[in-house]
Amino acid sequence: MKYFIKNMVCMRCVKAVALLLENMNAEVVYVHLGEVVLKNPLAAEEVEQFKTGLKSAGFELLDDQRGRQIEKIKAIIIDHIHYKEDEKFNFSKVLSNELAKEYSQLSKLFSETEGVTIEHYVIQQKIERVKELLAYNEMNLNEISYKLGYSSVAHLSAQFKKVTGLTPTQFKAQDIHLRKPLDVV
Repeated sequence: MKYFIKNMVCMRCVKAVALLLENMNAEVVYVHLGEVVLKNPLAAEEVEQFKTGLKSAGFELLDDQRGRQIEKIKAIIIDHIHYKEDEKFNFSKVLSNELAKEYSQLSKLFSETEGVTIEHYVIQQKIERVKELLAYNEMNLNEISYKLGYSSVAHLSAQFKKVTGLTPTQFKAQDIHLRKPLDVV
């Protein structure tokens, strides 16, 4: 049985949900970003217990198809930007292939529900990843630009400044590192 969960954005989220299910003695097949598959469906009282546990951890069980689709889109984008190293990809093709739907359909749903386009969401996620990589101070801008699929450092810098109001160099010099949690981006 498959369940969809809102606000799962990192591997700690996956572990937190897996632990919750383990404590409920549920037979877990797998837990991924935004998705849980159990060997057997939860009974009605177990679903309520699961919802309560999820809510206390900052998650939410999704009941509607539109919400599930949005969370899948977000999970795919977050996974590709934050966890897949050195991959170049076209998000419209990736989303269409992984969700077996036309990109225009997914884009319309996302924009109507979230109030921003998929492209804007991708940019926001990339900028948060750039902030993270700048804070770690292990890569230069050229390496970060390449890693995240920017055409040039100038393109990355312009987009970074447009979103944050600072150049990457100014951001790094501040040494404050105003990063946002991925679930609020």
